[in-house]
Amino acid sequence: MLNFCPQCGSKVQPGFRFCPSCGGRLPEDLPEAVASQPPEPHPNSVLSTVSAMEVDPAGDSSQSALNRPPLFSTRQKTLSSTATDSLDKKSLKSPRKRKASPQVKEQEEVNQTFLATFQTPDKTSSMSPRKQKASPQVKDEEAKQTSSVIQSSFKCKARKRVCAVEPVPEGTVVCDQSSKKWKLVELLWQTELDLTYAVCQANQHADSNDCKYMLRLGAKEGHLFNEQNFHLRAAKTDAVEKWLKLHKLDFLGIPSCVGFGLHEAYRFLVFPSMGQTLQTVMDEGNDFLSEKAVLQLALRLLDALEFIHEKEYAHADIHAGNIYINTNSHTEVFLSGFGHAFRFCPGGKHVEYRQGSRTAHQGNINFISVDSHKGAGPSRRSDLQSLGYCMLYWMTGSLPWSQLSQTSSAIAAEKERYISDITGLLSGYYKQKKASGALQKYLSNVMSLQYTEKPDYTLLKAGLHESLQKMGGSLNESLNLQVKP
Repeated sequence: MLNFCPQCGSKVQPGFRFCPSCGGRLPEDLPEAVASQPPEPHPNSVLSTVSAMEVDPAGDSSQSALNRPPLFSTRQKTLSSTATDSLDKKSLKSPRKRKASPQVKEQEEVNQTFLATFQTPDKTSSMSPRKQKASPQVKDEEAKQTSSVIQSSFKCKARKRVCAVEPVPEGTVVCDQSSKKWKLVELLWQTELDLTYAVCQANQHADSNDCKYMLRLGAKEGHLFNEQNFHLRAAKTDAVEKWLKLHKLDFLGIPSCVGFGLHEAYRFLVFPSMGQTLQTVMDEGNDFLSEKAVLQLALRLLDALEFIHEKEYAHADIHAGNIYINTNSHTEVFLSGFGHAFRFCPGGKHVEYRQGSRTAHQGNINFISVDSHKGAGPSRRSDLQSLGYCMLYWMTGSLPWSQLSQTSSAIAAEKERYISDITGLLSGYYKQKKASGALQKYLSNVMSLQYTEKPDYTLLKAGLHESLQKMGGSLNESLNLQVKP
């Protein structure tokens, strides 16, 4: 049974001599009435627990320890219920916020809206207040932006193939990375990917016939960016000169890039004048070349291909439009157009064969290899197979798939069928006479190459050179580019 202190009225255990709350001495024998109910407080005693905490000058810690828990619990419950009611009514404001300026009140309303949205996990929970208050016009614009982003990768890649280059007015002066200025004298020709100008240095005056340089201009992020990287990494002038000395060659058909830069939305590369393209020669005659001329071309191109392959690159787009003939001597053949060049052996480790790793059918559709058709990274055999298709076309003026309006996949299937049937590939064009032995031997060698296999360039060139010598030709004499009737 509990007793009560006659001084402060606090509950005390039986047997206590002093009150644990006020410290007063307890009577030894409490009256039965006093022991059963709280006595009337002493006139000088504390009237209540709260009053004792506010009035008691001694500030006894034991009294605070006994009386604070119920008060703290009560306050906590009160604050909890108040906060819950405030959140439900969305009116949680402090006294300072009530006195705030109209601008602050507006910001508070926005914050409350965001808080309510965050607490309600519905479809609008991931949207910011601005998007929730957006006008219909803004919503339409956002929908258009979203739809423009969500497009298939095929459409994006197809769009990159379209040339958006407009001719730059002749007389325009462009400045390259070394601050050298070039004047566009005359537009020589235009393809769907780039423009080619005859140029001279800006402080010189010359017509197109006297220009010693040519400038190719294309989209800033187009194929010229890849070609620029190739020339900076693998085809510097000192590397070409070192190769000439090492292999005791009199000429190597790798053009030297003497300048590059940006002009407005375009990228440009500057080269010494290389003459005219082989495609131009073919178009003027509208027929095919002699076998002697084709063998001379092939031997010069094999020298260039061996060089770039040793530099770990494949050209990946060999055709007459990327081959230049020096019109002054007709002995120099340049391999240009490295826009699709691929580094097949970075760091000395050959890439693995994987279809779909690149955009399929990149390059001239009639001459690219089966690897390029399938989207695999072009390797050394890819370039050599493309050169074989070119040689056949230059000799005969046609290919089994060139006269048919077929899809890229159908052309790829046709090429793949002839990989193991070289005789069938040549029989359609040599019905009344014996097929070119040099071409047949060359095709048989390159079509049997494995993806990562290094070709025997010496063997390939020896077979072509032997046939050229039998015809009385050599690499030192001018190319006979007269078109056969």
